[in-house]
Amino acid sequence: MGASSSIPEKSIHEFTVKDSKGNDVNLSSYKGKVLLVVNVASKCGFTNSNYTQLTELYSKYKDKGFEILAFPCNQFLYQEPGTSEDAEQFACSRFKAEYPIFQKVKVNGPNAAPVYKFLKASKGGWFGSQIKWNFTKFLVDRDGNVIKRYATSTTPLAIEVRPPPPGSSLPVSLSDSNWHLWLQGDVKKALGES
Repeated sequence: MGASSSIPEKSIHEFTVKDSKGNDVNLSSYKGKVLLVVNVASKCGFTNSNYTQLTELYSKYKDKGFEILAFPCNQFLYQEPGTSEDAEQFACSRFKAEYPIFQKVKVNGPNAAPVYKFLKASKGGWFGSQIKWNFTKFLVDRDGNVIKRYATSTTPLAIEVRPPPPGSSLPVSLSDSNWHLWLQGDVKKALGES
């Protein structure tokens, strides 16, 4: 659900969504935080790697104003078949997820959740705005603006580490003393750490 006016939303903070138990959550409560919004599924080939890395990324940055918003979705080969509470239980028990798991949503089609319509309109993908698979990620800045979209194939930790600018020489190895200078990740940039 978006704002009640006919004016298109300009920030993710203008939306109200449901938590896994069906309670309203106004996303304005996340103002001032960097968000990674992800459509998740428990029975996908990308589940283990993504949930593991989401938990790692969250643990590393949660105290710096970073939040992950996970939305279970059953639109891709029915890979999130249970209830919203089942999805939350799965993420929390198996992957120790401490970030919020919201109510199951549709991310595509006429019945797509309004917040996902907003995300897709803000940052389209390679072949249009439709989400192609589970674990598509949107990075949102502290003001609620979508700053980047990542395909399923981009792992959560890859969002943290970005390659050096074109024309720069790469360090020889990870043990190179200058390697930390190359770790200019999108999450770090959004948090103001770059």
